[in-house]
Amino acid sequence: MTTQVLILGGTGWLSGRIAREWLNRGAAVTCLARGARPVPEGATLVRADRDDPRAYDQLAGRHWDEVVDVSSQSRHVRRAVEAVGADADHWTYVSSMSVYADDTTIGADERAALLAPSEEGEEADYGREKVAAEDAVRTLQARALIVRPGLIVGPGDPSDRFGYWAAAFDRAAEGAVLSPPLSQRSAQVIDVDDLAAFVVGGTGSGEVNAIGDTMPLGEMLQRIRSATAHTGELIEASEDWLMANDVAHWAGERSLPLWLPADMPGFMTRDNSAFTSRGGALSALDETIRRVVEDERMRGVDRERRAGLTRDDELALLAALG
Repeated sequence: MTTQVLILGGTGWLSGRIAREWLNRGAAVTCLARGARPVPEGATLVRADRDDPRAYDQLAGRHWDEVVDVSSQSRHVRRAVEAVGADADHWTYVSSMSVYADDTTIGADERAALLAPSEEGEEADYGREKVAAEDAVRTLQARALIVRPGLIVGPGDPSDRFGYWAAAFDRAAEGAVLSPPLSQRSAQVIDVDDLAAFVVGGTGSGEVNAIGDTMPLGEMLQRIRSATAHTGELIEASEDWLMANDVAHWAGERSLPLWLPADMPGFMTRDNSAFTSRGGALSALDETIRRVVEDERMRGVDRERRAGLTRDDELALLAALG
């Protein structure tokens, strides 16, 4: 019999890939979404707003072999479990490694302490919302698998974080590129297609950190640099200098992506042994980088971005750094 899959979403960057992966494996895929973006060809769209108390009425009486949810809003996840949980043989929730309370311990695994879950009516906090959503999914007990990805990378990434470095090296050509401090800094990523494949192939229950191997941040940047054939200098600035010049960590406008505060060494050094032991496969990093470089060139390395520095800002900072 054909596997019946419900994707709560299915139109976004990750959830769309999950839907396509299920379709490629011969499943019948239904995507419940608002419909502002198209679902993958071959999937069925059920238009619904998850803020609507009747969002799941169109699914009444349907049985699902698998349900996948990626929402970061705990109320959406809780209502979905209440409405559809009894009709699902298995449920996979894509959470985040931002649920962890401890960002200092290197090599921590899935047993590490979590943040306190958010409560109804509180201002949204991403990590705490994901914890509350996990709690809702755990009520399904042995039918629930919770996947905790770290930094997801690959072509089309809407966050613009990993891709910033491909764009920065490529647009600079023979010019200098500004770098955060690299000593004692690590990087750890997961290719979006590896994550989608794991979600689709995932069975059983419990929690899994879905992330690649840890490497020095400097090595990761050099590998991206090599893929772009950048020949200019990579000029490091100190943490204090960058902060004094209003350059932010990690993400967002006027930031240096992948750079984290020195007191967060555990954030990108999580244990991934559960992922690999449960069948998670990791693409070669250089191949992921190649695809990202190609994607950045196609989308335009000088385009407006959600993360990083504009080239003009970067050049001004380099001039001020001397």
